[in-house]
Order: sequence, then structure tokens, then C-alpha cells
Amino acid sequence: MANIPDDLKYTKEHEWVRDLGKGRVRVGITDHAQRQLGDIVFVELPSVGRTLDAGEAFGTVESVKSVAEIYAPLAGKVAGVNDLLADEPETSNTDPYDEGWLIEIELAKGTDLKGLLSAADYRAWITEGAD
Repeated sequence: MANIPDDLKYTKEHEWVRDLGKGRVRVGITDHAQRQLGDIVFVELPSVGRTLDAGEAFGTVESVKSVAEIYAPLAGKVAGVNDLLADEPETSNTDPYDEGWLIEIELAKGTDLKGLLSAADYRAWITEGAD
């Protein structure tokens, strides 16, 4: 069974969201997603300052099996990217919830985490066989 920390929020597209406070969140791919992808060999991330709409593709994760788009779970501006992944993309496999994070988003005014899945809801979602 995939590791699904209870203190994070999730999307049905297999991104996780950590609330950093003061209107900023950190985003990455879930343990379930990295297991499905296999060995990650390349991660393409957006530039800092790019404005994202919720649900918009902002980058890709390439593995030995496939290429998957990554989607913004919330609207806002890219406030930071994980530069480590340029040289060590496999970190998204080995430590998806800490060192393998992808981007930080400064949330757009009025945006909150209420529409995201809880850990229990995400666990149920992937248990039901969702891709």
C-alpha cells in the first residue's frame, strides 16, 4: 500500500499539497503516482513567477515507462521550484513527500484547500482502482 500522510491534502490527479501557511503551499506527486510511473528520469517544472489556474498542466514527469503531466491543484503564482530535481529527478521516487517536492505556489486571493481530498478520501480513491 502506498504511503499517504494524513497531514496533507490530495488531488485525483495524484498530487499532494502541504499548507506552508501565509497563503503558500508546496506541491508534489504522491507515493502512489511515483510507484505507477516507475523510475523517474526527468522532471520539467515551470518558471518562478508563472501564474497557474487550478487544474492547469504546469510540468511533466518522465519515467522509463511514460511521460505524465503534472497539474496545479490550486490557482496562484509559482513561488519556488525544487532545483534539486534537475540533477536528481529520482528524488521524486525515493522521497516524494519531502526532498522530492515539485513547486511552491503563492495562492491566488480567495483560494483555499477545501476542494482537495483528505488522506482518507485519497486512500479510498486509489483503493477503488483509480488511475
